[in-house]
Amino acid sequence: MKKVLIISTGGTFNKQYNSKSGNLDIVNDGSALSDIAKHTRTSFEVLNIIDKDSLDMQKSDRAQIATSIRDSGYKNIIIIHGTDTMDKTAKYLAKQRLKATIILTGAIIPHSIEPTESTANLSMALGYIEASRDRGVYIAMNGVVGSYQRVVKNRDMGRFEMID
Repeated sequence: MKKVLIISTGGTFNKQYNSKSGNLDIVNDGSALSDIAKHTRTSFEVLNIIDKDSLDMQKSDRAQIATSIRDSGYKNIIIIHGTDTMDKTAKYLAKQRLKATIILTGAIIPHSIEPTESTANLSMALGYIEASRDRGVYIAMNGVVGSYQRVVKNRDMGRFEMID
């Protein structure tokens, strides 16, 4: 079994309803990952950084992700990321030429509200990383996993799909 680092950056995956404000707040305490981990045999370490909605991410946040990957010593990385700018982070990381298998995943529906999508997306990323021997940057969302250049968010349909 491969050693896997999961870098959690926030995003909808980690949002929880705040009964005082009525907002969905990012709670990057690892609770969503802990909930999913108890249903898998894969061993992974979790690094919580950034804690932002992906629409608020800047180039400096993407640089922090790349630095975290370089400094970690891991060659198998999953990044929990918001879906709105997942593609921008994937492109940024690809340009960094990191010597790792990197899979970005997330959720359109918060894990705290409906855990099926986040669990499926993370499980798909874990399975792909376990089976893959290829380095590079990938996206695993909504039943598809592939190169960041081929898996894109169809905003009209509200889901990710593979393009040719």
